Amino acid sequence: MNPVFNQSINIQFPNDISLTIKREDLIHPFVSGNKFRKLKYNLLKAKAENKDILLTFGGAFSNHIAAVAYAGKEQGFKTIGIIRGDELSDRIEENPTLKFAQQNGMQFEFVSREEYRLKSETSFIEKMKDKFGDFYLVPEGGTNELAVKGCEEILKEEDSVFNYVCCAVGTGGTISGLINSALPNQKILGFPALKGDFLNDEIRIFAKKDNWNLISDYHFGGYGKINLELIEFVNAFFEKTKVPLDPIYTGKMVFGVIDLISKNYFPAHSKILLIHTGGLQGIDGMNIKLKQKKLPILKTND
Repeated sequence: MNPVFNQSINIQFPNDISLTIKREDLIHPFVSGNKFRKLKYNLLKAKAENKDILLTFGGAFSNHIAAVAYAGKEQGFKTIGIIRGDELSDRIEENPTLKFAQQNGMQFEFVSREEYRLKSETSFIEKMKDKFGDFYLVPEGGTNELAVKGCEEILKEEDSVFNYVCCAVGTGGTISGLINSALPNQKILGFPALKGDFLNDEIRIFAKKDNWNLISDYHFGGYGKINLELIEFVNAFFEKTKVPLDPIYTGKMVFGVIDLISKNYFPAHSKILLIHTGGLQGIDGMNIKLKQKKLPILKTND
């Protein structure tokens, strides 16, 4: 496993504000960032329960699907992916995420978007058990109590110097772990990647403190939505720092933090830690879409 390290961002900010990024994307070459954290204790529980099948859910370019496929193969599990969108069943070869998952042994069950909404219903789960046998269920996005426990291990002793800890928010598991493990002097800021106010309630299920706030102004239109401004920001950030950002999660969060600095949101002398939650595998798929729209592609290397 590669060591995770904190990397100072060499950009001059006003009021003696400093930014550091925690490179959780480097924690594992294929199960990166928060996916590694979320799966850690779930895989241990699956083994303790003598389960040999993992079943989970995701969309066309899901980081979670890719991570479960590889982690399952690495740990000796058979993996089943319930994929949102039955039209994808004959497009695996042109989809980098699904192709990667399949190459790592994942079996797919493609369902319509209407049926996918029923994924938490007992009848749907029983139907899947009838088809695939007795499996260990990993929720969409990986968030449950064991995932939060894993995410509580993101912050280390050396991170006590930071006043603010910022992360992207999808299902709420990562931020919940950060909230629970933060020190009394630290404020946790979450930047939702999707529209809607429901995340506050989701986070409160797992979070044990009130040291946090969601900043909902930087979703760029909703989950999976990006525009030219975000593309140019992500590419410029890479040119300056050599840190690649995914456009769905971490890219939006970093954009938001730097915009807030320009608006004097943070007090002078603030030390801000940005959590890079990974997700870089999705860039290949996003670049396919960007080329179709005749937009610039995202850079991940020089």
